[in-house]
Amino acid sequence: MDHVVAQDKDLAEGGALRCSVGGKDVALFRRNGELYAIDAVCPHRKGPLDEGAVEDGLIVVCPWHGWRFDLRDGSSPTHPGRVRCYRVRVEDGSILIES
Repeated sequence: MDHVVAQDKDLAEGGALRCSVGGKDVALFRRNGELYAIDAVCPHRKGPLDEGAVEDGLIVVCPWHGWRFDLRDGSSPTHPGRVRCYRVRVEDGSILIES
């Protein structure tokens, strides 16, 4: 099922926002013209990934304790575990995330 979470024009290049998809918090990022959606909550101590800096291309860093996650597949290059990734697309000016 697809959920409209924002308008495409409302997420600038380099931006991030938190949205709800089926009752789950999801972090949406725009990098290099592409959209990425991952769980918004770090599995370590529940830090807000949507507030983290994106470094080394497509790696988001949790602002609380520095855990790192790849926006492309949710894997962590430095810690055990991963976050879920979601399919995201733009249709008729709306950003949709698949739950």
